Order: sequence, then structure tokens, then C-alpha cells
Amino acid sequence: MMSLNSGLRVLIMTVCGAWMLTAYAQPYPSKPIRVINPAAPGGNSDIVFRVIAPKMGEIVGQQFVLDYRAGAGGVIGAEMTAKSAPDGYTTAIVAASFFFNPALIKNLPYDTAKDFSPLGLVVDIPAVVVLHPSLPAKNVKELIALARTRPGQIFYSSAGPGTVGHLAGELLNAQANIKLVHVPYKGVAPATVDAIAGHVQLTIASIPVVISNVRAGRLRMIAQCGETRSPTLPDVPTMQEAGVRGFVVSSGFSWIGPAGMPRPIVEKLNGALVKVLADPAIRKDLLDRGADPVGNTPEQHGAMIKTEIEKWQRVAKQAGITPE
Repeated sequence: MMSLNSGLRVLIMTVCGAWMLTAYAQPYPSKPIRVINPAAPGGNSDIVFRVIAPKMGEIVGQQFVLDYRAGAGGVIGAEMTAKSAPDGYTTAIVAASFFFNPALIKNLPYDTAKDFSPLGLVVDIPAVVVLHPSLPAKNVKELIALARTRPGQIFYSSAGPGTVGHLAGELLNAQANIKLVHVPYKGVAPATVDAIAGHVQLTIASIPVVISNVRAGRLRMIAQCGETRSPTLPDVPTMQEAGVRGFVVSSGFSWIGPAGMPRPIVEKLNGALVKVLADPAIRKDLLDRGADPVGNTPEQHGAMIKTEIEKWQRVAKQAGITPE
């Protein structure tokens, strides 16, 4: 005959097991999905995700909530993502710094290639070179010529050490044999504000952040940094067209989660992303902001992550930047 204690243990185990099965069987998602943003509010990733978030929420049946975790060139937010439970309720939208941090930082607290689940590339955005109107340079050749006569006297802003703007500026220094001085900020928004105010003479940033100020005449755009001209800026030459060969810098935004996310959840989130980016109104909104919608598969995204890591390692080496 079963003892009272044994019977009680069996009852408790049965109840707990049933509860766990019920909880596990809940359809995903059953609560809002956090999207960690390793950048300050007002930046490119913020702008892009706010365009797609409402429609994404309608498709999956839950809200997507941005959680800003800026700092350390995106490392803080990426680490938090990598160490989160792979249950689909914590994701992140990351910029190009995610890909080239392995080339800049010796001891990252995660493995960029292994500790994340690729959910899809959201958009690709070429960077652009913009100047304060007081700088007497109307094109890239004039900027380079001016910089050679003023070594260490022309300042450029970026969203912080190890960001796209920083690396792009150092690449320009190396390839054009000039000495622009880097001024890091805590985010792309304050970096742009000080460029508009003339506290720095130029910045290299993505199209969505600066396009309205260029159109208003507060900044002068002299080149874009994509492989080819963006449909948003058909009249603006690329850096390669302007004579700086091999100068290609884009800032795509990737949607990722922690490694080990169940395949059905990955497919559900990726499917929602692909569907949203196929919406004509959303595509037009993003293109008008200078962002080219992508929405590739998890496999394509994973392959791209590996390729980008290798690419930025080559670029950093070429620019003479060593991991610190």
C-alpha cells in the first residue's frame, strides 16, 4: 500500500507536470516580444523598427517593445541578447557594429558567429558623407585636398568608438592619406546634432538619420558609400565614383535572437518580417528614408553574418585598427 508521503509526492509531481505541459503548450507568442536596441533612441535602428513594428505586431498577435541598451559600441545590448532565454520573447535589432566588433574588441563576452539565432536582415542602408556648410568643400576631391592642407584640424563625429561612422572615417584616412580627427558620441543622434551645429565639420552616417537635414540645407551631402547609387539619391555619386576605390560602407540592420531558439519560433518571426517588408506601403516608407528592405531567410542571414564578420576584419586591418 502506498504511503501517504509517497502518494503526496506523486500528486505534486503530477500537478506540476500538468502545469508545465499546459504552460509549454501555450501558443507562441502569449506575451509581448522584447526587441533590444543596443543604440540610443532616435538612431537608424529606432527609425526602421518603428516603421515595421505595428504591422509585425498585427501578424504575430503581440506587441514588439523596444528596449534601449546603448553603450560599448553595441556590446551591452548584444551580450544581454546572447544571455537571454531562447524562448522567442527576447530579440534584438543590431547595426553593422555587431559585425565588426570582433575585429575591434579582443575579449567580447559572446561569440558573434555562434551565440545568436539569425532572424533576418531587415534593411540595407548605405552610409553617406555629409559636411557642415561652412566647410569649403563641394565634393570628395575638394574634401581630401582640404584635409591634406589641414592635417588634424578637421573633425568628424560618429555614434561612438567602433561604430560605422568611426570605422568609415578611419578607412577614409587610410585610403586618402589624410588625418581627420575622430570625435565619438553616445549615439548617432547627438553626433548628427553637433555636425549640424558646426562643432564638428563632417560626419559619415546612414541616409535616414541625415536626409531631412540635407534637404533642409543644414548639411551638405557630397557622396554615398554604397557599392552603387541608392535609388533614394540617384544624383549623389558613390565614394568609388569620386575616386576613392574600394570604399564601400553600408549599415544594414539585422534581427537576431539568442542561440538555440526553436525552429518554429524562428520561422514564425522570420515569416512575419518577410510579410511586412513585402507590404507596398511599408516598402515605400522605408525607401523614402533611404533604407532598402531585404527580409532574407534565416539561412541567408546566417551566411551574411559570417561574411560580414570577415569583411570588417579585413577593413579594420587595412585601416590599421587593432583590437583593444
